[in-house]
Amino acid sequence: MSAHPEISLAQRKRQLVANELTEAALQLLALKGFDAVTIDEIVATAGVSKRTFFRYFASKEDVVVQFLADMGIGMHAELAARPIEERPSVALQHAVWVSMAACGDPSDRALRVVQLILRTPALHARFLERQAQWRDDLTAELARRLKIDPDTDLYPQLAAGMALTAFGAVLQRWSSSEGAEDPAELTDRAFEVIAPALDAVERRASPGYMPHGV
Repeated sequence: MSAHPEISLAQRKRQLVANELTEAALQLLALKGFDAVTIDEIVATAGVSKRTFFRYFASKEDVVVQFLADMGIGMHAELAARPIEERPSVALQHAVWVSMAACGDPSDRALRVVQLILRTPALHARFLERQAQWRDDLTAELARRLKIDPDTDLYPQLAAGMALTAFGAVLQRWSSSEGAEDPAELTDRAFEVIAPALDAVERRASPGYMPHGV
């Protein structure tokens, strides 16, 4: 008999426990605030041991930050999957939108997580640390797509930074509106602003391009 069903069952069980811990933590954090909630309270609410908690998360911060960490992974994967001939602005907009799409869920879970992260200094600092890694990943992917050296060309890092700034602005606006504003529309509006700069690399590479002041 194949061992795959047992492995699949174990994976499902792990995911179920992780989800229960996450939901318990989010419920408590939304009710009491980040600083007032302890890991003991989280595990009591989830009905698991403290030892079990630390099998899944290093700290209570990690319970919350994991949601946006997954967003960063999805962003990089989507950019890598976009057609190579696509304009940088279009490819990056799709990449950001894949991560923002989770915020369009009818439930308010995503909104609660985003608000916790943006409004809690400790979590916001962790979020910014994660974004630094996302920027490096997007920089490397843009350089690969455009066949340019990120060590000598500023474009990949600047473009990745602009896309993540747009992502952060959209999250902030959506969060402050209590979810009333449409994340898709906000993303479109943000990229309308930065698209000319993102696509400047193509203009620079065109035969008739001449740098300003020359």
